[in-house]
Amino acid sequence: MGYKVLLTHSVERDLEAIYAYNAENDTQANANYVLGKLLEAAESLAAYPERGSYPKELLALGIREYRQAHFKPYRLIYRVSGKQVIIYIIADGRRDMQTLLMRRMLGI
Repeated sequence: MGYKVLLTHSVERDLEAIYAYNAENDTQANANYVLGKLLEAAESLAAYPERGSYPKELLALGIREYRQAHFKPYRLIYRVSGKQVIIYIIADGRRDMQTLLMRRMLGI
């Protein structure tokens, strides 16, 4: 029995922003491709959510409840809760992830 994958509202906004950026700065076809691959990466967590590594930025703070999956260069930050996988962030890993994680995950 698989896990249910849930996207937070902030992740929906992340996906919209990633799509809009790629559509504007690349091609519509690439924007569609990247969006499809990100959604595929998210859905793949339904089968094996524990396979993801711990984000090093959170691990450095002693926080081990979040994991990450990748579709390079994007990172999907999520937490497993019961039979649910809740995705909190999808972001370009080249960003300042320390600040993004602290602001979004820890409310700092």
